[in-house]
Amino acid sequence: MTRYEYDSSLQSQNPVSQAQNSVEKAHNAVTQAQSHPSAQMIEQAETAVEKAERSIAQAGHDENKPAVEQADAQLAEDQSALQSLQPMEE
Repeated sequence: MTRYEYDSSLQSQNPVSQAQNSVEKAHNAVTQAQSHPSAQMIEQAETAVEKAERSIAQAGHDENKPAVEQADAQLAEDQSALQSLQPMEE
């Protein structure tokens, strides 16, 4: 892939796909925090969830409402899981 192709593929991402990607990153961060519930991992997951929330809010005005709603529902599940985590004793 040439640099030009890479740049154009980034530009072609729409707000919905950006939100979906952000939710996926948040999910991965929450999963890692569940596996290794250190204060640092939980904080990183919280940051990823906050970014995903902002991304979903930006995509909320898109015409692809079902995709945005699905991403929001997935994020809500991860938020719930994250809230139940307590940092392990170090």
